[in-house]
Amino acid sequence: MLKSIAPAALPTVLAGLLVTLLAGAPAPAAAAEPGPLVDVAWVKANAERDAVRLLDIRNKISGGSAAVFAQGHIPGSVYSDYLQDGWRKTQDGIPGQLPPIADLEALIGGLGIGNDHHVVIVAAGASALEMGSATRVYWTFKVLGHDAVSILDGGFRAYAADPANPIASGAVTPQPAVFVANFRPELVADRSDVVAAMTSGTALVDNRPTAQHLGQSSHPAAARPGTIPGALSVPEGQFTDARGRFVGRDQVAQLLKTAGLGDAEEGAITFCNTGHWASLGWFAQSEILGRKNVRLYDGSMVDWTAQSDLPVEVKGTAKQ
Repeated sequence: MLKSIAPAALPTVLAGLLVTLLAGAPAPAAAAEPGPLVDVAWVKANAERDAVRLLDIRNKISGGSAAVFAQGHIPGSVYSDYLQDGWRKTQDGIPGQLPPIADLEALIGGLGIGNDHHVVIVAAGASALEMGSATRVYWTFKVLGHDAVSILDGGFRAYAADPANPIASGAVTPQPAVFVANFRPELVADRSDVVAAMTSGTALVDNRPTAQHLGQSSHPAAARPGTIPGALSVPEGQFTDARGRFVGRDQVAQLLKTAGLGDAEEGAITFCNTGHWASLGWFAQSEILGRKNVRLYDGSMVDWTAQSDLPVEVKGTAKQ
């Protein structure tokens, strides 16, 4: 038989009952850590968190600019032009190289990004060429020892496809933060690493269009047409669809298998002309498939062909 409870005692009794119920309830599941790719739903749910930084890098590859960003962007974003703001630099006459670490620390900290922030890179979502902007910046963060980084799959285009999603306007001036790099040389290859790979059997993967791989055309800054002898061809356009969304794990595995890479092969060096398309290939192997010891040769064919003593292969014929 229930005893009557005085009204004044009800708050205390109910509080005790609540504590008892909660003590027996299972703990709530921890929020899942974001992977290399996040979708629009994740961005909408997390964009306003203090620990998250949305980095919009739209650039002239897709008609992007600071002015375009000001016209419309995902709320909470900061802007940095991938092609203009120092993410890549010309060094020793070779364009597109990884800048000095101190320069990158200053660039990233100036965007309000610190070591404790999870960075989500937002490209336009226009093409494989344009999504290479996102993978190159992603690789740069990884090289700097920052693992808390993702790419918005499909980019701004995917977000803006739903008219219900809010769009902010105007320029954004971030509050500077301190970013300290922990350089990872094991993610970067230079020409000596490539020479060693040619004799060790480490896979060399050419992520340029087929015509460039065959030597039928070449980058304007490349001294000679062709590819690195023995390199396998996996063109950059195969890693995303027409909407800038990355293909799935199984499709990446099949692309690599068709090119001649074994199912469980670990260790590879990706290259292109200046390390832009090669970042798509690196991302597909290292981040989507989770293969170990994948490096990016950011000097790529522009650097390689500038060395007259290094061989190139044109339509199966080795040439000096």
